[in-house]
Amino acid sequence: MAEPILYRMRWPGGAHDPQRLLTREWLLANGLGGYASSSVAGANTRRYHGLLVAALPAPLGRMVMLNHLGEWLQMPDRRMIRLSGEERSGARHALPEVLAEFRLETGLPVWCYRFEDVLLEKRVLMPYGQNTVHVTYRFAEGSRPVTLVLRPRLNFRGHEASVAQPPQAEYRVVACGRRVEVQAAEETELPPLRMILHGGRGDLVLDGGGFEEFFDRVEAARGFPDPGCVWTPGRFRAGLQPGEDCTLVASVEPWESVEALDPAQAREAELGRRERLLEQAHPAARRGRAAELVLAADQFIITPATRRAEASRALAEGDQARTVIAGYHWFTDWGRDTMISLEGLTLYTGRHAEAGAILRTFLHHVRDGLIPNLFPEGQDEGLYHTADATLWFFHAMDRYVAATGDLATLRHAMPTLLSIVDHHLRGTRFNIGVDPADGLLRQGAEGYQLTWMDAKVDGWVVTPRRGKAVELNALFYNALRLMERWLGEEGDRSRAAEMGNHAARVRESFNRRFWNPATSCLFDVVDGEQGDDPAIRPNMLFAIALPHAVLDQPRWASVVDVALRELVTPVGLRSLAPQHPDYQPRYDGDLRARDAAYHQGTVWGWLAGPFADAWSKVHPEDTAGIQRLVDGFAEHLGEACIGSISEIFDAEPPFTPRGCIAQAWSVAEVLRVLVRLGSPAGREWPG
Repeated sequence: MAEPILYRMRWPGGAHDPQRLLTREWLLANGLGGYASSSVAGANTRRYHGLLVAALPAPLGRMVMLNHLGEWLQMPDRRMIRLSGEERSGARHALPEVLAEFRLETGLPVWCYRFEDVLLEKRVLMPYGQNTVHVTYRFAEGSRPVTLVLRPRLNFRGHEASVAQPPQAEYRVVACGRRVEVQAAEETELPPLRMILHGGRGDLVLDGGGFEEFFDRVEAARGFPDPGCVWTPGRFRAGLQPGEDCTLVASVEPWESVEALDPAQAREAELGRRERLLEQAHPAARRGRAAELVLAADQFIITPATRRAEASRALAEGDQARTVIAGYHWFTDWGRDTMISLEGLTLYTGRHAEAGAILRTFLHHVRDGLIPNLFPEGQDEGLYHTADATLWFFHAMDRYVAATGDLATLRHAMPTLLSIVDHHLRGTRFNIGVDPADGLLRQGAEGYQLTWMDAKVDGWVVTPRRGKAVELNALFYNALRLMERWLGEEGDRSRAAEMGNHAARVRESFNRRFWNPATSCLFDVVDGEQGDDPAIRPNMLFAIALPHAVLDQPRWASVVDVALRELVTPVGLRSLAPQHPDYQPRYDGDLRARDAAYHQGTVWGWLAGPFADAWSKVHPEDTAGIQRLVDGFAEHLGEACIGSISEIFDAEPPFTPRGCIAQAWSVAEVLRVLVRLGSPAGREWPG
């Protein structure tokens, strides 16, 4: 069992640093793709922030249903003490006046407010599998009664919609007893926001109906419209005696679901679920940083609630639909990210059944030898413009079978896996296919970005990498060797030999074509639009890191040394070496500026995993080198999204976190490395 408090921020004497309060964020997820998230200050700084972002069936997708909660404590002498932060137009911020501490307890956020002899604690949780949020206030210490004042603020909209999108022209409020419903008059498909206040001798004062304008600082910095309006129906008032608590529940679920558990029961259920997550995880992942990441990993594994047909099909087959959210806040489920993350998110956390369900879910979506690149928000069908996601599927299946021994899932998948290989040998969409001249895999179509380096803005593909990319051929070789083994184990010697022959040809051509003696490492792309590309990128590491390494062993050390010298940082690897003319040291500015830097130097946390694999093959006794690789993430767990790992970082000190505040493959790969370091058996690295 891990320590219950895994992270704590304190302000001695009540001295607040506005930058720290406004740039640290918290995140809760509900197992459906929905979430609650904001800054530690309580001020929304992003369009994606909200206390209830519900995952609703297509075509709605994820919707911001409760944007913000204004919070005040009214003292017996009628003084009003601000608890929640907010920023108004003109970048005027009002911070919580008496916030003394923020902490995570078993991954759940807690705020402590202290004023005179009053100690008030606030907790937020989302019951698993529901589009519901509970905000609980406990009057922990004090000598006189106080009144809590809560003002819900809302603007029903898609979570990707601009904050400048005007609120509904009309909302309807229906109150019956303690139940309150707010309905968007013009949205017939949208469920109402249901609210109920438990405890505290509360009431609702309908003094709203007006609009308030707020400023979202991150949206402004990212070049998007930043002032946005919210609507308020009124305010809840709750009188509290010392030792009492009250909970505001907000939900889009039916009332029978909302009221099935009272707040205390819901909290007990969620705490029990989280304890079980830690108990079933690998022994080396039950304490410290690894335990923190086990809880962070839980946020990404979801039932795809926005795709109802998916769940119905799985149930009809006696299965369950599962997938992986690539990152919060704006990513949906992506094939590549899911397959790279699967080992760390599910196998090292003891969630083997969900790992199998994820693989079977994606298996259902294979088209023309490809798994989807992503599922767009609020849509049922995927997009297939990816050359590597499908090859990562083979790696994920291998890791899953090795961990579980589930040969039934492998046998079920084999016809599709054979079809995938055949499509790649013959050629499929986006010119993905084997070059008959050398057996290497090539790809590329005008206007498409098909590898993981996939930035595109205003029709400009920043890193097209058309031709024969180094990691695609490493992955293709690994997939062929896996198929050779699996077919051989099933007694299909003819097809196994065929796969082995293809693999041998790939290996011979790879080692002849990709080695660059001028840099003592590998070309990033050969036979590209500009010939062979000598750019030093982390993609070359996969030729060593994968279980079946395509690169000849005598060249491993040189490649790893170049990567260590040019690419390794305390929080992952640069996507391009600094001496390259296209190198960008910062990921900042508007959308075009950011995308121009996305894979042109920007550091990616997930790459710590493959570097660790490659390093351990070259230096099998040097675990200290791997420890240094992940030590930098310890401090990062207290910045950006508290308790999670960001998508990317600036390429130069201080390595400012950027992009998504919580990214699946960053969490998965760092967790995988930490578990291997903490387990003697786990130090037997792949290969």
